Amino acid sequence: MILVTGGAGFIGANFILDWLRESDESVINLDKLTYAGNLENFLELAGDPRYAFVHGDIGNRALVEGLLLKHRPRAIINFAAESHVDRSIHGPGEFIETNIVGTFKLLEGVRVFFSAMSAAEKSAFRFLHVSTDEVYGSLSAIDPAFKENNPYQPNSPYSASKAASDHLVRAYHHTYGLPVLTTNCSNNYGPFQFPEKLIPLMIVNALAGKPLPVYGDGLQIRDWLYVADHCSALRTVLANGRLGEIYNIGGWNENTNLAIVHAICDLLDEMRPRDDGKAYSEQIAYVTDRPGHDRRYAIDAGKIKRDLGWRPQETFDTGIRKTVQWYLDNQDWVGNVQSGTYREWIEKNYGERVE
Repeated sequence: MILVTGGAGFIGANFILDWLRESDESVINLDKLTYAGNLENFLELAGDPRYAFVHGDIGNRALVEGLLLKHRPRAIINFAAESHVDRSIHGPGEFIETNIVGTFKLLEGVRVFFSAMSAAEKSAFRFLHVSTDEVYGSLSAIDPAFKENNPYQPNSPYSASKAASDHLVRAYHHTYGLPVLTTNCSNNYGPFQFPEKLIPLMIVNALAGKPLPVYGDGLQIRDWLYVADHCSALRTVLANGRLGEIYNIGGWNENTNLAIVHAICDLLDEMRPRDDGKAYSEQIAYVTDRPGHDRRYAIDAGKIKRDLGWRPQETFDTGIRKTVQWYLDNQDWVGNVQSGTYREWIEKNYGERVE
C-alpha cells in the first residue's frame, strides 16, 4: 500500500482516484482538511476497501510514525502543502508552518521508519515529494524554460516555503540516504480544483454573472498541465525515477492568463450560453496586479520524456474543454465548496481591486 499526504486537495484527490482506477494497491490518505481539503471528492470510493482516510497533520510526529508502523507503506507521496500565492501574501505564517516545518517533521518520522527497515524493504521504499515550478522564480518572454538545474529564485512566501521543503528533501537523501524523488510541476487545472485558482474561478464567476477578475494586463504566461497528465507523470516517476533526482512535469502549453480567460468564455458561449445572448467575455474586469507577480513560468519537461518516456496526453484545447464540462456537470460540488470561508476569501482578495 501507499500513503498519500494532503490527498484531499485538488491534485492529491485526482491522484488517489486515478491510482485506484489504475491499480488495486491500497491507499491511506492523510489530510488536515484545511479550506481546500474536500472529502466529497471521494464519493465514488464509498465502501471501497482499498481506500482509507485519516484526519491529521503531517506535523504530528506521533500520528505519522504510528501510521507508518501500522500500515508499513512501500511509498509516500507528499502533496501536503499550502499552495496559493495570494493566500501566502495575506498570511505567510501558515505556509512556513505547513510547507517547511510540516515537511521537516514528516521527513523525521519517515527517517525513523526507514532506518528500522530490512535491506529488502529499504530497496523498495520511495518518498515522492510533489513541488512546483514557482521555486525557480520568474522568466522573461525570451528566457529558456526552467530545467531541473535552474537555480532557485522564489519570489513569494508560497514559493519560498516550497523551495525550502525541496531543499530539506534533498538534504535527507544526501545525509540520511532516504530514497527520495522530487517533482516540480507547472500550473495544474481540471476537476475538483477549489474555485480560487484562475480557471475554476473564471468558470464559477461567469456562470454566476459576476466579474471575471484578471490581474494587471493579463499577459502573465504560465504553462498549463491537465491534472490527469500530472497524475500519470507522478506514477511514472514513482515507478521508474532515479533516486535523488528532480523531474520537471509540464504540459507543453504556454498561454497568457488573458488567453485562458477568453478560451473559457468561448467554451461557455458554446456549452452554456448566457440567457441574454451576450458573450461571457463582457464580464472580464481588470484588477490591480498582486505584489511580486511573476511574469512567466515555463517548464522544460525534456528530462522526464527522455529518461522515463513520459509526455502529456492532453492538449490545452482538449483539457480545458473537459474541465469546463466537469464544472458544468458538477454544480452541486461547486455549491458545496462555496462556503463562508470561500466567499470571505474572494471578497478579501478581489473586493477592492476592480478598476
